[in-house]
Amino acid sequence: MNKTLGTTLLVSGTMIGAGMLAMPLTSAGIGFTFTVVLLVSLWVLLTYSALLFVEVYQTTESDSGIGTLSALYFGNAGRVISTTVMFVFLYALLAAYISGGGQILMKATQTSGLFGQEGLFHDFIEYIGVQLQSGGVFVAALNAAGLTDDVTLFAGVSPEMTLKIFVGIFTLFFGSFVIISTKVVDGFNRLLFFVMLFALVVVMFVMFPKASIHNLMAMPLNNALIISAAPIFFTSYGFHGSIPSLVKYMEGDVRGLRIAIVSGSAITLVGYILWQLSTHGVLTQSQFTEILKENPTLYGLIEASREITGSHVIASAVQVFSALALITSFLGVALGLFDCTEDMLRKGLHIKAGRILLGVITFLPPVLFAYFYPDFIAALSYAGQMFAFFAVVLPVGLVWKARRRYPNLPYRVIGGDAALIIALLIGIIVAIIPFFVKAGLLPPVVG
Repeated sequence: MNKTLGTTLLVSGTMIGAGMLAMPLTSAGIGFTFTVVLLVSLWVLLTYSALLFVEVYQTTESDSGIGTLSALYFGNAGRVISTTVMFVFLYALLAAYISGGGQILMKATQTSGLFGQEGLFHDFIEYIGVQLQSGGVFVAALNAAGLTDDVTLFAGVSPEMTLKIFVGIFTLFFGSFVIISTKVVDGFNRLLFFVMLFALVVVMFVMFPKASIHNLMAMPLNNALIISAAPIFFTSYGFHGSIPSLVKYMEGDVRGLRIAIVSGSAITLVGYILWQLSTHGVLTQSQFTEILKENPTLYGLIEASREITGSHVIASAVQVFSALALITSFLGVALGLFDCTEDMLRKGLHIKAGRILLGVITFLPPVLFAYFYPDFIAALSYAGQMFAFFAVVLPVGLVWKARRRYPNLPYRVIGGDAALIIALLIGIIVAIIPFFVKAGLLPPVVG
């Protein structure tokens, strides 16, 4: 039961980060009612697809990664394709969290005692920054975060170099938990999750009394926005890259995994609906859209809350919640990537690697990716296209083959072959929506 609780919170914590950071940037023009319909529909789809992984894991060892699982049913080609998609998906998503985490950490330390002009680490960071000063690869990230003009932490160190340093600090500190063990990640995630939950309760307590029924009844500004927003909402339920790690941690306990997946995703759904109820209730569509057009970033959202509500308590709680949500998602995604790397080396290439080397392979590429592609929302959009394949197409294909090879498995997800086909079709549709948006056939969503 203790591991089941921890796994439940890992499931929910991994999802909430992407959802809470991206959804408010896309839902303003949709309206509360249709936002809820979209959230519930995608929750059903992605909880179903996650349970498909649990079903197929009954046919292999619990420490098998996705590559090994795919090789079991689709041969070496299946291993190569699934592992490649897994790496692209998780690297892109992890790079997004690393970039966002560096921005949050730098913003938070501008006035802190540790990194201020008299701070304990000021001289060290200033020295490192001067020595490593090069290129403006982070200018885009600084501009997006609204930090270019006011970052003067270290003399002789450019703002973009400062951000680069904080991205490294964020990755080294939080990545160390993943390198140590899954059990350590579980314990740390529980602490962060409950603090994050408290911050959300504070926001709900302050915002609910100010919610307007009139605002909640708003209809979509354009019905096509619902379709355009689907891929971003789709990604908001993304924890599937961590499923192999969770199966390994739970030692293949089917019942415990089912409870954790359904409960964890349900907690996320409730949190999303409450968050949407608050934002759509307090902010009119025109107010929300106008502010986000001026600064469609995480900090733009925080500033919007402060300006519209006039409450510094709300702004502070949103900052805490957003930061912790990003960290819990970082931990879940990094854990999945770490174990995927181990599976590729150990079972795919037959190479034994220690946890330090696995950590380098896990974290160095996304850090470099964050340096050159720091746009947080763009990275999430890119990861979402990969996620459509990994979270729906792959489990449907695996279960389709497994049910024919093992027709009498103890646990079988409800719905039969019809549900598999429906899930597959929806997954394909979601995957191609961004191409219609880029072609101008669908309206772009805010953010």
